[in-house]
Amino acid sequence: MYQVVPGGAGGTITDVIPKQKHSKDTRPLVGAGVIGLVLVIAAVTAWCYYIASLRKAELLKTQLLDLNKDGYIIRNQGGSIVFRMDFRSGTLDLDSCSKEGEILSCGSTTDRKLNFFIETVRPKDTVQCYRVRWEELVPDIPVEHAMTYKFAHWYGGAVSAIQHWPISISGQQAPKPFVTSDIYSNRNEFGGILESYWLSSNATAIKINNSVPFHLGWNDTEKTMYFQARYNDSPFKPNPGEAPCAELSYRVCVGLDVTSIHKYMVRRYFNKPNKVPAKVMFRHPIWSTWALHKTDIDQEKLLNYAANIRRYNFNCSHLELDDRYTNRYGEFEFDPTKFPNVSGMFQKLKSDGFLVSLWIHPFVNYDSVNFETCVERGLFVREPTGRLPALVRWWNGIGSILDFTNPEARDWFSSQLRSLRSRYGVSSFKFDAGETNYLPWKFSTRTPIRDPSFFTRRYTEMAIPYNDRAELRSGYQSQNISCFFRPIDRDSVWGYELGLKSLIPTVLTISILGYQFILPDMIGGNAYLNRTDGNRALPNRELYIRWLELSAFMPSMQFSIPPWEYDNEVIEIARKYTALHESIVAPRVLELAGEVLDTGDPIIRPLWWIATGDETAYKIDSQFLIGDDLMVAPVLEPGKQERDIYLPAGRWKSYKGERFDIKEPLHLTDYPVDLDEIAYFVWV
Repeated sequence: MYQVVPGGAGGTITDVIPKQKHSKDTRPLVGAGVIGLVLVIAAVTAWCYYIASLRKAELLKTQLLDLNKDGYIIRNQGGSIVFRMDFRSGTLDLDSCSKEGEILSCGSTTDRKLNFFIETVRPKDTVQCYRVRWEELVPDIPVEHAMTYKFAHWYGGAVSAIQHWPISISGQQAPKPFVTSDIYSNRNEFGGILESYWLSSNATAIKINNSVPFHLGWNDTEKTMYFQARYNDSPFKPNPGEAPCAELSYRVCVGLDVTSIHKYMVRRYFNKPNKVPAKVMFRHPIWSTWALHKTDIDQEKLLNYAANIRRYNFNCSHLELDDRYTNRYGEFEFDPTKFPNVSGMFQKLKSDGFLVSLWIHPFVNYDSVNFETCVERGLFVREPTGRLPALVRWWNGIGSILDFTNPEARDWFSSQLRSLRSRYGVSSFKFDAGETNYLPWKFSTRTPIRDPSFFTRRYTEMAIPYNDRAELRSGYQSQNISCFFRPIDRDSVWGYELGLKSLIPTVLTISILGYQFILPDMIGGNAYLNRTDGNRALPNRELYIRWLELSAFMPSMQFSIPPWEYDNEVIEIARKYTALHESIVAPRVLELAGEVLDTGDPIIRPLWWIATGDETAYKIDSQFLIGDDLMVAPVLEPGKQERDIYLPAGRWKSYKGERFDIKEPLHLTDYPVDLDEIAYFVWV
């Protein structure tokens, strides 16, 4: 008989030997040999796996980014983690990943194919950027990434009804469409000025690509924001003829400090205005009829309002005739009952030195004489089949909304505005609404649009011929419209929900989103019933004065409730601060406005703009800068004639003449500020 037995280093030995029965003494040796062989094989396998893991780990690193199957992290130059993103729509199959140059790419998750890549871009020595794209190849699968926000304070995104600076996230919200909305009537939605851009105090910024069907959610327990792309159950649409395959693409950039990275992002990704509005808009207040008269305005009241402006010795950039001067909404003729002599009224106002702008909107109500004409000509946004105009409800009734993707609708609307200008000498218009919540959930337009907020952009373009004095309340990719943007109506209350305390956080947010010519709504708020502290017809007197003082340090001022509705002291305070605005604030703002055309840098700036490493400065929401050298600290609490003030390191001179030459930040506790004062400090 023959058998094969283990040999030495030379391999196997196949000698012919007699077959013998193993003794019991040799069996343990055989067992030990088998175990030893298994251990050797296991050790070799583990070593090979370890080497392969090291190579894969090295493969999945690029510059300061580490990719794993569940997400990635980014470090700064010092090695600290500054950004973390987790994948919630799938687990990457790392065996499908490869690296070529500065691009990491993967071809599948553990259960399906996809296109995924991260590309490292170093546009400047001080900036490191990463292009990220996750593209699904199967229709109707959402893509979702979860950004951890616990590493820093975050700013940007959109205005909101309850505005904080930095962003304050509470509760849980499943991802919902990130589109413009009227937050006065929809207080849990995103606001009318919105950009998919966020900035953090650890010098990190993220910009979602404009092509993404973007939805935003959050979870304050997990400290995450959910960035989602989807087409199902969404107003976003793929391009005609394309399958609804979602793609989430964005850029993350890391810099040396929060100010420098924001400057880079603005210069790289934002539109910029191409001109500065009329200088008088920065110097003299606008006077609106709205808060004082609401829809009960008429010719006599308008003329009396103008006469009182002159009687009390106030300047005026222009009068704003608000809702409702027409008989029905969607018409462009003055109501002959309320305005019996329109031509004579305009001539009188012109002779008294007043220019007049008119309130305007994109709706045509069903009872308007223009409704049938617009239906016949196909000028309205239509229901999804495109056969019928869509009816919408807005705050003044039911009608249809003009389709500003349709050149014919744009021409018709423009011709109505040109007619008002040529007939009466109207100087400009206040363009109200424009948010996407006034579109049907499903709709069709003459030119298909993927992103509903692009409708907002098209509407804002209607203001371009009038941008010297025009006013808009909505904006999306509209920074180059070059006119004033106004936050939505404020209530006559003190708090953060559309009240006085919301004003600075809102203006700072709009500024960070690239809109620098800001009109901070009417002094004292809109005096709406049940939304006015004390339930009075007029805003609270103290609230009105503090609002007036703050507005004097904004790029533009707007009155509606006039100071003479109160008393002589309020009139004198108003004169004092309109004069201060013209002499001190407006020259600085106009100089900065000219720089905006080139840089896009904010006019109204947060304190961290000049104190980039200051943890306290990141959280201050009741002070602000005009440029780098004028710091403002208004009183925003009722019954207070003092406040705490935070002075960044530097050389400052107060409005009282005090000098502070400080190498470290300084807290001024209970700094006295009388009712007719606002604290401000100039860099010297």
